Amino acid sequence: MAAVLGERETASPFMSVREVAAYLQLNEKKIYALLKEGKIPGTKVTGKWLFPRELIDRWLLDSAHGGILTDRLLISGSDDPLLYRAVLALARQTRAHALVSYSANGTRLGLELLQANRIDLCAIHWGTEEEAHLRHAALLRQYSRHHEWVLVRAFRREQGILLSPRLGMSDSSPESLLESCADGRLRWVMRQAGAGAQRFLLDRLERTGIPLRQEENTPVAHSERDAAAFIAMGRGDLAPGIRAAATEFGLDFVPLGWEAFDLALPRGIYFRRLFQQLLTTLHDGQTRHLAGLLGGYDLTPCGNLVWSDD
Repeated sequence: MAAVLGERETASPFMSVREVAAYLQLNEKKIYALLKEGKIPGTKVTGKWLFPRELIDRWLLDSAHGGILTDRLLISGSDDPLLYRAVLALARQTRAHALVSYSANGTRLGLELLQANRIDLCAIHWGTEEEAHLRHAALLRQYSRHHEWVLVRAFRREQGILLSPRLGMSDSSPESLLESCADGRLRWVMRQAGAGAQRFLLDRLERTGIPLRQEENTPVAHSERDAAAFIAMGRGDLAPGIRAAATEFGLDFVPLGWEAFDLALPRGIYFRRLFQQLLTTLHDGQTRHLAGLLGGYDLTPCGNLVWSDD
């Protein structure tokens, strides 16, 4: 036993085609076939295939009959109050029979975690609704595992600027508000690099030709509700964000437009019971009622398959 443990401790974290074939007790031709089908985790470095040992072990577990990991749905990516509550409802339904969790950390980092096979599902938004079919596909194609993924529409939501009520500027037009920001009178709360809300705001500023003025000590929020909390606590006057976050924290809101909020996931995850239950939860009457209370949602396209790199 000590000898076996010693071998595992000194083993390289990456395996070649020959090594992974021996590890799985398959011939090399079968390994290449699995690679072509996108069914085994591997990466090509300077013309040579390498297989992360840890991901191979997880792939084996996930491929086992009954699938240990099929009782798990780990969600990351962009923050959303409605998705968060739908996940909570699903977790209450499944109780201890499955692990369902949602940790929001932005579109870019979420996709990096999906690429590394650390999560099962990534929520993304990247620009206006009109450009989503192009931008979301282009964004996913920046990751080598994109050919394994599909994109499912969760809903449409209203993106804009969260405002402190004390400003009394809720009736301002987007243009006049952005111009007021340019002269430095108002304090921004910014989002982290790689956040879809930040991307939406920068696109709008670029179109209007208004510069984004930030101070050195400008707070940086890492989620929708984090940004809203900064304003509610008086640490800033305005921030990019969605209407639902403004509703949650009693803030004013100036709309900039609508965006598509999509779910990126591997094809195999799409057919899992837990993911289909999540879509059912998003469709149910309770979720739709909550969407109406929060405001700024359209669940009509929920569940539509909007992209697949076939």
